Amino acid sequence: MNANDPEKKSPGQNLRGIKPGDIRPNEELAPLDDAVIGRAFKGSIIVAIALIAVAIALFFFLRKKTVPLVTKKTALTAPVAAPPPPVQIPEVRFSDVTAAAGIRFTHVNGAYGDKLLPETMGGGCAFIDFDNDGDQDLILVNSGVWPWKQTPGKAQPTLALYQNDGSGQFTDITAKSGLDVPFYGMGVAVGDFDNDGLADVFFTAVGGNRLFKNLGKGKFKETTIQAGVGGDSSEWSTGAAWMDVDNDGDLDLFVCHYVKWSKEIDLEVGYKLVGVGRAYGPPMNFAGTFPSLYRNNGDGTFSDISDKAGVQIKNHSTGVPTAKSMAVAPVDLNNDGWIDLVVANDTVQNFVFLNQKDGTFKEIGAVSGMAFDSYGNTRGAMGIDTGWYRNDAALGIVIANFANEMSALYVSQNQPLTFADEALNEGIGPAGRLMLKFGVFFFDYDLDGRQDMLTCNGHLEEDINKVQQSQHYKQSAQLFWNAGPERSPCFTPMTAAQSGPDLHEPIVGRGSAFADIDGDGDLDILLMQVGGVPKLLRNDQRLNHHWIRLKLIGKSANKDAIGAIVTARIAGQTLMRQVMPTRSYLSQSESVITLGLGKSDHVDELTVRWPGGQTQQVAPPTTDRLARIEQP
Repeated sequence: MNANDPEKKSPGQNLRGIKPGDIRPNEELAPLDDAVIGRAFKGSIIVAIALIAVAIALFFFLRKKTVPLVTKKTALTAPVAAPPPPVQIPEVRFSDVTAAAGIRFTHVNGAYGDKLLPETMGGGCAFIDFDNDGDQDLILVNSGVWPWKQTPGKAQPTLALYQNDGSGQFTDITAKSGLDVPFYGMGVAVGDFDNDGLADVFFTAVGGNRLFKNLGKGKFKETTIQAGVGGDSSEWSTGAAWMDVDNDGDLDLFVCHYVKWSKEIDLEVGYKLVGVGRAYGPPMNFAGTFPSLYRNNGDGTFSDISDKAGVQIKNHSTGVPTAKSMAVAPVDLNNDGWIDLVVANDTVQNFVFLNQKDGTFKEIGAVSGMAFDSYGNTRGAMGIDTGWYRNDAALGIVIANFANEMSALYVSQNQPLTFADEALNEGIGPAGRLMLKFGVFFFDYDLDGRQDMLTCNGHLEEDINKVQQSQHYKQSAQLFWNAGPERSPCFTPMTAAQSGPDLHEPIVGRGSAFADIDGDGDLDILLMQVGGVPKLLRNDQRLNHHWIRLKLIGKSANKDAIGAIVTARIAGQTLMRQVMPTRSYLSQSESVITLGLGKSDHVDELTVRWPGGQTQQVAPPTTDRLARIEQP
């Protein structure tokens, strides 16, 4: 084939991008292929070397031994609280001297089988020096036979008045005293409402209350109608208190009412216990009420100021009366010189009435922290008392609550009018939870300067043990010894070995009170029981502690000095006590103030703040005796 033949192809002609005029001889293509191969070979060697290096590094990493982590441990020591100072629990025996002292009384509740609620709620008492001889006499409140069960012509039971001879021996002088009047009584309040120097008495009841003026020489005259404090005949009244709410120098009267009750309502409620039948019912199925506040007009008459004074609290949702009140504690909560009121309510919130200094009160129960328990629930409140049990400015308010509920111990905090329930921390909550607690009060039974506490207990239902094995109709009282605020808990329940078996004998306890019945300086106890005999327990302590007792007499303040506060400095401690006979449940203790001094034989400083705010420095009296302090 001719070289110029267009069909002839030269070597490399099929290479993409080479034109016919660029064709080179074959030997010139070889060096180009060698360069490409060389470069590829060099790249492969570099990659291989890198892979070998990685493999070697991985080999040595995997073969490397794991070095354990060294942790440096620092020994920690838990902080240890300083142990409280050692204390020795006192042994103070209380002896039952009821019969030996001449007390012959049985509370009659009129129970006949229908199980009407008032039958199980009564039983108040009062210590009262009605004859001004310096010793404490005694009133025992009775209930009675229901009108529809009375036998015509048969004498009906009445309350009892016992006169003390000064040594703790009592004589029944009820007959012809003017107090031998039958009515279905509940509680009692003692106070000289006309400032004549003689203690008068007011009784709460089912079916109308009673006021008796003390005429002297063991005689009393009923002045209920003239005074205007009888209330409605359909009312069921419970606790009551005399105090001067307006600081005008005479005693006003506050009266608690429980529930709206009648025999017909009670039977219609028809409360029953499984396995028992008809039983005493709780108050939840009964309508609430209003308490009453009567202002003393200074002429033997009273004006009912309950409505305008702001003590009639209504349910916000229904507009019906809220209160189901059992007891009241008059006390100056904010230290402004005006008496306030704390009201214990059963199954509804407690009330706190703050005195507005103009004849009215503001209800601050929820705001203060005393309306409910710590979880916002209501409880079955019965008795109440107040006291500065820590010997500092913190005020304690104790409320005795129903069975399986702890008692409340509301203690003032750093903020004004702010209280917290410290019953659990202070030792009275768990120890008394199972008990159905009625009467309760602070008192210094061992005269060491610290206020102790007692609760009087008993159930409502005789057959309660058939449905609740943990409950009993008769229950022991509980005495709590105050070991001091530096110890936690500060209250310790006493055993029969520490306070005597007589105090711990089970009873159907209700009202309770204290007084020095025999002039030896220590405080004796009275426990009432529904449908049974009372227990007068003499304090037989032999601790050789010193004491002073103070009888205050008002001048511009009310004659009884009710509401006055005594402050004493003793061996570096500050003791505060209020003149206030209204304590516990349906009951009144003596108005004389007892200050235990312990081993100290003198008082460093003594101050009285009278109702109305006047302050008086008093020369410390001689110890181990009763002293009278008159307002200047």
